[in-house]
Amino acid sequence: MIYVIFFVLGFAGGGSTVFVAFLAKRGLLLAQKKKQNVQVQRLSATAHALKERENEFAEAMKVRESEFAQALSARQHQLAELKAKLTAEEKDLEARAVSYTEVLGENAILKRDLRNLDVNLRKLELDRNQQQESQQALDERCKELGARYLKENVKWIGASLTANNFTACKQRLLDVIERCRGIGLSVPESHQAALVVDLKAEFERLVRVALEREEQARIKAQIREEQKLQREIDREMNQLDRERAAIKAALDKALAEARDEHNEEVERLKARLAEAEEKVQRAKSRAQMTKSGYIYIISNVGSFGEGVFKIGMTRRLEPGDRVRELGDASVPFPFDIHMMVSCDDAPKLENALHRALHKTRLNKIKPRKEFFRADIEHIRKIVQENHGEVEYVANAEALQYRQSISMSEDDAQYIEEVYAVEDEEEEPIADDA
Repeated sequence: MIYVIFFVLGFAGGGSTVFVAFLAKRGLLLAQKKKQNVQVQRLSATAHALKERENEFAEAMKVRESEFAQALSARQHQLAELKAKLTAEEKDLEARAVSYTEVLGENAILKRDLRNLDVNLRKLELDRNQQQESQQALDERCKELGARYLKENVKWIGASLTANNFTACKQRLLDVIERCRGIGLSVPESHQAALVVDLKAEFERLVRVALEREEQARIKAQIREEQKLQREIDREMNQLDRERAAIKAALDKALAEARDEHNEEVERLKARLAEAEEKVQRAKSRAQMTKSGYIYIISNVGSFGEGVFKIGMTRRLEPGDRVRELGDASVPFPFDIHMMVSCDDAPKLENALHRALHKTRLNKIKPRKEFFRADIEHIRKIVQENHGEVEYVANAEALQYRQSISMSEDDAQYIEEVYAVEDEEEEPIADDA
């Protein structure tokens, strides 16, 4: 019984164990089946994707096969063209191929040509050496001629130099030097500077000589002017002496007739006699004053334009005579007087004006010329600083010039006719004389 119980218990326990194991196995199988179903689904999706990829690959293969076929066709066409080109080149190469005998002949010709070239090259080298020697001789001759040309031109320029053409001669010298350099003659800057210095030294010498000549001419002119002044003074003295003698004779006669009686005629004659005596004394004093004279500032608008003045000096008793002489036939219109300054030392005032206005000279080549481009007010200030107050005329009258430019054609024709008639009337008189 016990064995039966143990058997039953054992059988129940074994069945329980088997059942538990079966349940576990069943669960495991269910899990594996589920896992297998998932794998099957994955494999199915993968197979579907592979199918799609296979279709895409098939389409791509078709496209690639088409492109490959086209490329292959183009390549075959290129190969055919290349083959044809190579065939043509092969034929051309076969046509250009030469034989060994021909090569030997050409080699002999080349050797001969090379020998000829070597001979010609040596000949050219000899000719070049001879040409270089000739060129050196020509260069030496050219330098010699250039040096002689420069020397002769320097000598000629020095001979043609005067006190009035320094600038032109200097430019001519520089041009000659540049021409010498242009033909290959070397003229150092130091030599050029030395030539310019020599030219300046010669110019200074010529200026000194010219100034000496001008000074001699000025002295002679001054002597003539003083002689003329002396003649004027003598003439005035003689006239004053005659006037004084006549007044004195009239006074003596009036005194004799008045018989010591006082009357107006006697007093008037005495006053005239005193005035004549005073004039004589003034004339004598003026004759003794060698530096006294007049400084004139004049212009000629019609001849030189506005703002141009001549500043000079005269010792004439009547300075207007000198101004009228300046306005003679050498200029078309007479001069206008802006200032006429009487002073005891006329040369000093003239020099002061010339120095102050030196930069405004019209003729910068000959500083002795007395024409200046200046303002009349500026000239007045210079005179005032060196002499004192002076009366002056600011605006030139230039009467003849202004009438000439404003004159009508009819008036000009009329005046010309009047002068023509006068000339016709004067000619027979001149013939009879």
